Amino acid sequence: MATKKTDETNNEQLETAMLDDLAIATDLLISAKAGVKNLATAITETATPSVKKLLRRELDIAIDTHDKIAQYMIKNEMYHAYDLEEQMKHDLEKADFVLDSVKK
Repeated sequence: MATKKTDETNNEQLETAMLDDLAIATDLLISAKAGVKNLATAITETATPSVKKLLRRELDIAIDTHDKIAQYMIKNEMYHAYDLEEQMKHDLEKADFVLDSVKK
């Protein structure tokens, strides 16, 4: 009986750690996406060629960063970019886990 309780606790701790990783990765992805949008907007708002060139370099870096984060999340099954149904299922499972955790 104690082993079963320990296994359940270990599973919950693992799931919580995975949710922490997911939350961090998701926050990074959202921030990277915002950076891409902001840089793209800044490029259209600037008139100085040297500033425009600098912003384009930064935009390339931001796009690459976003891609690296997205690929990491896809590889680790945190993000299902090409399967909306699977992403919705994933999101609902995580939401249910969080709600169950709060109830305890």
